[in-house]
Amino acid sequence: MTLPLNPAMAATFPPPVMEARRWIQGLSFPADRPLLNLSQAAPVEPPPPGLREALAEAALSDSQAHLYGPVLGMPALREELASQWSRAYGGRIEAAQVAITQGCNQAFCAIMATLAAAGDEVILPTPWYFNHKMWLDMQGVTAVPLPTGPTLRPDAERAAALVTPRTRAIVLVTPNNPGGVEYPAATLAAFRDLARSRGLALILDETYRDFDSRTGAPHPLFADPEWDGVLVHLYSFSKAYRLTGHRVGAVVASAERLAQVEKFLDTVAICPSQLGQIGALWGMRNLAHWVAGERDEILARRTAMVGGFAALPGWTLLGCGAYFAYVTHPFAEASDRLAQRLVHEAGVLMLPGTMFRPEGADEGGRELRIAFANVDTARIADLFARLAQVAD
Repeated sequence: MTLPLNPAMAATFPPPVMEARRWIQGLSFPADRPLLNLSQAAPVEPPPPGLREALAEAALSDSQAHLYGPVLGMPALREELASQWSRAYGGRIEAAQVAITQGCNQAFCAIMATLAAAGDEVILPTPWYFNHKMWLDMQGVTAVPLPTGPTLRPDAERAAALVTPRTRAIVLVTPNNPGGVEYPAATLAAFRDLARSRGLALILDETYRDFDSRTGAPHPLFADPEWDGVLVHLYSFSKAYRLTGHRVGAVVASAERLAQVEKFLDTVAICPSQLGQIGALWGMRNLAHWVAGERDEILARRTAMVGGFAALPGWTLLGCGAYFAYVTHPFAEASDRLAQRLVHEAGVLMLPGTMFRPEGADEGGRELRIAFANVDTARIADLFARLAQVAD
């Protein structure tokens, strides 16, 4: 007997990072030329010692750390994020407008569950973050691609032409995954105005905000006294504090919207990880200087990437920032085949642009995403040496 399968789930493509991992199963790489795994955007080191000590102390001494907590998250963490975001963005955010989630992906899913149902539409700039596309596909929500051209920056006027009576939201990610591009403040304001004029939600995913190369607030959206009537902000603690395994994210939205989010979270996870929240709160209160150092290191790696591609014939750097470089390659074969060949010939694992584009889109075959935050500047130099040796 074959059990039934949700058709929308069956039609959704497999997780791209898991697919890429299968390309290296059973392979071995010499010690003097180890695999450069540039496929997934995740810190490869554990949190700093002070944060680990805080987690250990809570695990040993705080009985509440092992029990259910509030569905929308620990009050102290919600208050801390509201306070810090209010200062950073020059606006007013209340703790009641913050919810803590099991990672930023869950934050996206929870918000989308309150906004869009099967048959509705959501606008996603392309190249898109594949997990966003996967969730919409599984829910029967149509992801409407918004091409960004060679700049990888979306245009609000072009998006306006895609809005239909079924459109429920526009999703922006900045600094961008996969493109690495930092969206200008004027671009975000234009999308805010478009969303407000059409009665849509503007979903702004700032998972990588801690590694933005600009100083000061990257946008003025929270300075708008009526921001919560249009804006939904998403964040992840995973990258800034190396808490990927603890799964801690956040949603900033109207209190009324979060009352709906609570229904989703209660049926999916009951509450966020208590230990993860304790770590995130400790990090917010104690690691500002350390995070600034992490940012400096990422920016140094970004500089190395820009210089390396400038000197590598045939390759074009379309975007570079936060954790990512997004490039076009000079080879005749499509990127999905090239990415697998690079594993064997160069010992390099990257994701092809076909994973970030609509099926059949020609651009994806020419593109690769490189998660350069996973390697230091010495390994980046090694990367370019290896790529220079790959033959067409």
